[in-house]
Amino acid sequence: MQFWRRIGRQQWAKTALGVGAAEYVRFVGKTTRFTVEPPDAWDRAEADMPIISAFWHGQHLLAINASKPSYKVKALASRHHDGQVNAIAAERLGIGIIRGSGNHASGFVHKGGAAAFQAMLDALNEGYSVALSADVPKVSRIAGLGIMKLAQISGRPIYAFAIATHWRIVLDNWDRSTINLPFSRGAGVAPEPLRVAADADDTALEVARQELENRLNAATRRAYEIVDQPQLR
Repeated sequence: MQFWRRIGRQQWAKTALGVGAAEYVRFVGKTTRFTVEPPDAWDRAEADMPIISAFWHGQHLLAINASKPSYKVKALASRHHDGQVNAIAAERLGIGIIRGSGNHASGFVHKGGAAAFQAMLDALNEGYSVALSADVPKVSRIAGLGIMKLAQISGRPIYAFAIATHWRIVLDNWDRSTINLPFSRGAGVAPEPLRVAADADDTALEVARQELENRLNAATRRAYEIVDQPQLR
């Protein structure tokens, strides 16, 4: 086990894993028959760009392949080993990377987070949409306050979305990471955008945080309902 951990920490191994993940995600995207709900979801998001795109961490593998090549997007990736692999995969798919992590209590303030928060603000001001998982680090399906502060200060809307496929493997880890399999039915669900007022106080930010959490959970449930419903023959 220690041997494989040492191998996994080598840069060449991370690069190989990242490139392999990107090509696999690209292949899954091309062989999946997607349903989008509502049908004009991506058009609405495109009209609102730049946007803050939020998803649950366990859905991040397919999420990085959800944007069109013409979109200007930068994604937040952690400084952890897994984050490095995700960053390599995202960059191969044409997505810019911002390195850092969030924190539930005080926003993006740890592990290079303050610089990452400013980098996300700069990216939004430069016309880039920003994509990031909404979860508190290592706490699945609990939205953090950092993303609410990002929306408040930038004035940009948060588009929550969920992606699911019928054929999938769900890992037994903290974020329930999903490995989406090819040649499947897929669904992308995006509720109405969430906006945070510039003068929002702590109470309003907490209400918005809970609303984002509810929307992400509802979108996830609906995406799985779509892909897992019986098909007419």
